[in-house]
Amino acid sequence: MTSPIDADATSAIAQLLQQLREGREPDAAEQEILRITSGLEAQLRQRAADLVAANRELESFSYSVSHDLRAPLSTIDGFSRLLEGSAAKGDAERSKHYLQRLRLGVANINELIAALLVVSRLLRAPMAVQAVDLGALAQGAFSALQAAEPERAIHLDVQPDLMAQGDPALLKQLVDHLAGNAWKFTSKKDKASVAVGRQPGTQGETVYFFKDNGAGFDMTHAEKLFGIFQRMHVSTDFPGLGAGLATVQRIVARHGGRVWAEAAPEQGATIYFTLPGA
Repeated sequence: MTSPIDADATSAIAQLLQQLREGREPDAAEQEILRITSGLEAQLRQRAADLVAANRELESFSYSVSHDLRAPLSTIDGFSRLLEGSAAKGDAERSKHYLQRLRLGVANINELIAALLVVSRLLRAPMAVQAVDLGALAQGAFSALQAAEPERAIHLDVQPDLMAQGDPALLKQLVDHLAGNAWKFTSKKDKASVAVGRQPGTQGETVYFFKDNGAGFDMTHAEKLFGIFQRMHVSTDFPGLGAGLATVQRIVARHGGRVWAEAAPEQGATIYFTLPGA
């Protein structure tokens, strides 16, 4: 299917060719045709790169789904067999326990599917880019977290006027995930602190960051950080599916930016990202 951009370019080239046939300003027409075709070639290169990235994303997505759904399915299969045996023996108490474990396995699958749906929608949702105050979003996210756990004490430092260009709904999801991560991984600290701000990047862009003094992680495993359902800590220490930073990465990528992290075990972590504005 021809896109509106391609259709406009085709129409413009047709008019310029007609201009060349009529001998009107041939040099200008040739230069304009070269400019348009150069732009179309750039679009084709970008679409090819997008296709490669989408295929890579699909491959990673498929592996994660098959890997992470296998564990709860194995749990359901195992406990259903045990339930069958205990029911045959008339052991009501043990049967009740197995039934609870089965329900837990089903609940885990439902959580995984819900997380997958959220991530997949990010790849399809239309964007409406405008000015967004990331600082205000961060304040709102941490206020909600504090209201849910009023006993928690945390020092929050948010730089003023953290303006960025992006889709408001997607950037709210991004900030909510980063705030939630910082809140979760500082939960075992007596004096928890989180900083949200920006700094100049090495390539002249604005770099935004969420920095905490929480559990951190070993940078030798950093390549797993933004993968769907990839966890850096065991679930008994910090609950969660491992989908938050995968969602963050996809939101940043949709805006044409990049995201990375710096951390050390028990010394906290900093998530950096750029938002050129897609």
